[in-house]
Amino acid sequence: MIRDVRTTRSIAPESMDDHSINPSDNIPFRKVLEQRYPRRQVLAGGLGLASMVLFGRAFAFSDNGSGSPRPSLLGFDSVPTSTADTLVVPEGYSAQVMIPWGEPITGDFPAFDISNTSQQQAMQVGTHHDGMHYFPIEGDDPWQGSSLDGLLVLNHEYCEPRLMHAAAQGQVLGSFQAPVKPDGSRDADEVLKEMNAHGVSIVRIRLDASEQWQVVPDPRNRRITARTGMSFSGPLRGHESLRTRFSPEGTRSRGTINNCSHGVTPWNTYLTCEENFWFYFYADEPGRLPPHLTRYRVGVAALWQWHRAGDQTEEAARFDITPRSSSPTADYRNEANGFGFIVEIDPFDPNSTPVKRTHLGRFSHEGVVFAPVVEGQPLACYSGDDASGEYIYKYVSRDVYRKATASGALLDEGTLYVARFDDGGSGHWLALVPGQNGLNADNGFGTIQNILLNTRGAADIAGGTPMDRPEWGAVDPGTGQVYFTLTNNTSRSPIDTDGPNPRGPNHFGQIVRWSEEGPHHATRFHWDLYVIAGPTHESRDLNGEPLTPDNIFAMPDGIWFDADRRLWIQTDMPESSVNRDPYTSLGNNAMLAADPDSGEIRRFLTGPVGQEITGCVSTPDQSTLFINVQHPGGGVTSAEQFAAGEHSSHWPDGGDSIPRSATVAIRKRGGGKVGS
Repeated sequence: MIRDVRTTRSIAPESMDDHSINPSDNIPFRKVLEQRYPRRQVLAGGLGLASMVLFGRAFAFSDNGSGSPRPSLLGFDSVPTSTADTLVVPEGYSAQVMIPWGEPITGDFPAFDISNTSQQQAMQVGTHHDGMHYFPIEGDDPWQGSSLDGLLVLNHEYCEPRLMHAAAQGQVLGSFQAPVKPDGSRDADEVLKEMNAHGVSIVRIRLDASEQWQVVPDPRNRRITARTGMSFSGPLRGHESLRTRFSPEGTRSRGTINNCSHGVTPWNTYLTCEENFWFYFYADEPGRLPPHLTRYRVGVAALWQWHRAGDQTEEAARFDITPRSSSPTADYRNEANGFGFIVEIDPFDPNSTPVKRTHLGRFSHEGVVFAPVVEGQPLACYSGDDASGEYIYKYVSRDVYRKATASGALLDEGTLYVARFDDGGSGHWLALVPGQNGLNADNGFGTIQNILLNTRGAADIAGGTPMDRPEWGAVDPGTGQVYFTLTNNTSRSPIDTDGPNPRGPNHFGQIVRWSEEGPHHATRFHWDLYVIAGPTHESRDLNGEPLTPDNIFAMPDGIWFDADRRLWIQTDMPESSVNRDPYTSLGNNAMLAADPDSGEIRRFLTGPVGQEITGCVSTPDQSTLFINVQHPGGGVTSAEQFAAGEHSSHWPDGGDSIPRSATVAIRKRGGGKVGS
């Protein structure tokens, strides 16, 4: 547990997302499933019979043109579950650890050391690697080009302060606790170092003759941090809610935080997504904050106490959002309003200013995934709000896509929708627009600005379907079907669940998929479940069969399709619960690959102790697959163990080293496509 020093509120880090704060009474997803599959079916045949109906072939099974099912997409043997502090890949594969936290990439290229200053951290790779993309070096297309030379762009979600500072060594500190001075204040440079460990890294990498990826010094290598200057675009630009002491006009911001997953635009830019921004901000009286903050839990806990260095640095003072003057332009009461957005970055222009695209909504963005673009049609993209009982959203541009002129301006004017999953396998996209779906001035949503500032509140009123932590999304390049991971929901009551989704609480999660009724900018869709995750006795695959020791998994998080339609699934079981009940049989977090047509799933990779596997992308020729290992050791190391210098993980450096998040490049020995 983590204790907020100021509020004395205890917080479990693994429950940050798995905590329902949705006050609406919209029909929960479990109720939708119960309506679709009558209770008598469940009672007559149990989960097995119900799942055969639930996983019935709602979508066409692909074949090879001969009328026979095509061969499996999966050409490797499943690796077993593991509890070891190492990374395991299938026989015939190699795994290279690269760009760990602290790897120098720019400036003076300072070598990594725990005593590094904030200025040195600004020239090094950040920590807690997450979503990422490989951009071929030509800079023409995000998916085509060199597979030997490119820019790897990756997010850094958060940091573990006790691992970052020499002064923390020997202290009794939990994984989210930061060292403080005797008077309760924080060292200013330590706070700035943590800010510089957040954000995004852009680093050029090249495959050498020995088939090892190397960092290449390049003017485009860049760190974007919690301190980097940014601008707002879209309807909220200049709105009174964004006016602060730093930007009285409400057009500029500093930094991006809690960067979880990502997106890639058709015009070759990178989108980084701000997720749990709420636990960075302090308020004297959080219960008196306005709805657009309380609906997001802002003020509940300032975990790292950045504001406590406020007397020493104005950059830290902005994380105290308590009104302390007569005007919002004289304090930082509006600072938190500038976070929870999707930020566009041009990785090929080191002088470009990142842009927060406000029309994509403000919530805990896990990521964003684009539907295939069609010349002359609007573009569409999807994003999940990663918290229990929250929603899945779609944005459709007002203007049509033209390759010759496409830019981020397409993300500034359009329509944001929330998903409603109806019984019978149908669904609707409900527009979040003033005057539609109950949104009006009487309930505080008479303007698009108010809707975007409190997107969650607008979705409550519009009637979106609360979901079990919607996280990453992926679009099948062959069928156009959209897949979303629903990670878990332990807030669900056991007396309120039965039938085909009998998880109350839902510890294990599932994957939902749908087909739009027409092009991706349509307003109706048809949905089904792809897999119900969990141990053998509490899981079902596409064919209604229990998962096996070769593919059991829980809490799906990252998800990505490669060009050959392999579906890569990554897991994020809470580090303090891994290998304990109810996850005992599942081993460390892992990555699996799946065939979207046959439903076959195999475990491809297992990670070290206390981490989550996240981030997944390949080179255009699929000869290298990049993944990230985030927070090895993590919450597994107790405060007492840390004080004694005992770490639960020493990955990737081994010995008695401190654990470091890192990227892993996976290749097939002898060449070929990874996974084939």
